[in-house]
Amino acid sequence: MPANKQLRENIRLMQGNEACALGAIKAGASFFGGYPITPSTEIAEYIAREFPRLGRYFMQMEDEIASIGAMIGASMVGHKAFTATSGPGFSLMQELVGYAAVAEIPLVIINVMRFGPSTGLPTMPQSGDIMQARWGTHGDHSIIALSPSSVQEAYYTTIRAFNLAEQYRTPVIVLLDEKIGHLREGFDISQDPEPEIINRSDFVDQAALAQGGKYLPFANTPDGVPPMIPLGQGQRYHFTGLTHNQAGFYTSDAQQVETFIHRLCHKIEDHVAEIAELEQLQCADADCVILAYGAVARSAQEAMDDLRQAGHKVGLLRLKTIWPFPAAQIREICAGKKMVLMPEMNMGQLAVEAKAALSGSGVAFHSLNQVNGRLITPAVIKQALLENQAKLIGGAC
Repeated sequence: MPANKQLRENIRLMQGNEACALGAIKAGASFFGGYPITPSTEIAEYIAREFPRLGRYFMQMEDEIASIGAMIGASMVGHKAFTATSGPGFSLMQELVGYAAVAEIPLVIINVMRFGPSTGLPTMPQSGDIMQARWGTHGDHSIIALSPSSVQEAYYTTIRAFNLAEQYRTPVIVLLDEKIGHLREGFDISQDPEPEIINRSDFVDQAALAQGGKYLPFANTPDGVPPMIPLGQGQRYHFTGLTHNQAGFYTSDAQQVETFIHRLCHKIEDHVAEIAELEQLQCADADCVILAYGAVARSAQEAMDDLRQAGHKVGLLRLKTIWPFPAAQIREICAGKKMVLMPEMNMGQLAVEAKAALSGSGVAFHSLNQVNGRLITPAVIKQALLENQAKLIGGAC
């Protein structure tokens, strides 16, 4: 068979939503609880077709609240559970996102963001759920949220979301906007190495338990993440949304409560360097850096390429991880630059964090915001960068 024919057979034209579903299957997801909502419904449709063939479980629930409740129950007994939704549905899930965070139950929530607030523009893109992903549920907690920028990356990001959920015993959110969810691109899995798959059993010391060791489901471990043994596998313990001790039972003891909340936050925030992924393109010699994520990063890369050809030293720093926010890494990469421009399809939600990260560094920071239901184009990014560059004292990028 000619090599070019073999290559064509390996490549599949796939939608971003379909890639997420395929990634979930590859990661070992075995339970989906969801409710249809534009623009994420293709994920549910794909799973509804494929899961029964694989002996896995698909449940269409009566609403999004029931969906995440079913996911929590499934994860408790050992399933890798996930759902797909969009802004209004994600809003309904917030109370139980908090429950999953406090009870340390691994979940994956794929949020295909659409224009809001409320019903908004259901078929138009926006990066409007960035802060909701971080602070949508009440109280002090931490969260992991990832942001793919291509169809192929949606596949691998979904696999990584399941790995992180299992490793850190936490809900993990995949934030892709409508443009990535509905984009179709050639997707060739065979060109990449086999992805690592992590399971919660990888972190349980079965030998110690077999020798009579005591299992504490919420133990204060050195890395902050206690191993999880699913219910029904020989260990009896208690889940609750109340603050609890290491055995899982309610406590209002001040010292125990404070220790628990600190562990809940620090088990993620202390591992930012391991969790956060960033991609640098032409940043080493750049005077100006475009900081972007999601579909906007694609426009930013084209703008960077055009500006480079015109002689401007411009780089792109792409955030593949939104939360925990990699402030230290951004500050280090952008040190000594003249300017950072951050384009977002919102009113500057993540720019708040980026500006704080660069505060006092001497780097000029500019936020480019567009909230009209359209993707920010390369031309708009180029114009904004050149206009802000002209305002700088002491030269151009």
